Amino acid sequence: MTIWRPANTIAVKALALIWQDDALLLSDVRNDTGRITGMRPLGGTVEFGEPWRDTLQREFLEELGARITLLDEYIVMENIYDHHGVAGHEIVFLCHAHFTDNSYYRTDTIVYEVNDDTVGTARWITLDELAAKGLELYPSGLKDKLPGQAGKPVPGRRFS
Repeated sequence: MTIWRPANTIAVKALALIWQDDALLLSDVRNDTGRITGMRPLGGTVEFGEPWRDTLQREFLEELGARITLLDEYIVMENIYDHHGVAGHEIVFLCHAHFTDNSYYRTDTIVYEVNDDTVGTARWITLDELAAKGLELYPSGLKDKLPGQAGKPVPGRRFS
């Protein structure tokens, strides 16, 4: 297992908010010992000269072999955090989206390739289930900005 630490730079990330009813597609976040400490939406790092919306399309094709449709609604957050004593700083674009292939909504767990030696696991999970398991939603503060919180409707298509 590779031990990850934040770089001493500001990272720009693009993550997709994909809903199935009241469940969000989230990926496991593990600590150095491999224990799951939280979950986050899928996506990745914006490359130099790449618009963040293109990043989402690229990341989903590379990691899942999936195409997604991006909706107009998005959130931008600044995330300054501590990871095992190392400060991290990122600007995160979170865009509401949906899969073009509906079969992804019938899959409980999606295993995907993060890089050559690492795989990730994503699953549909409600915010209540996340809290009941004692897991954090990353980036911190996202939960308060999500639709369905404080009476905000969930945008876009919802599948069952």
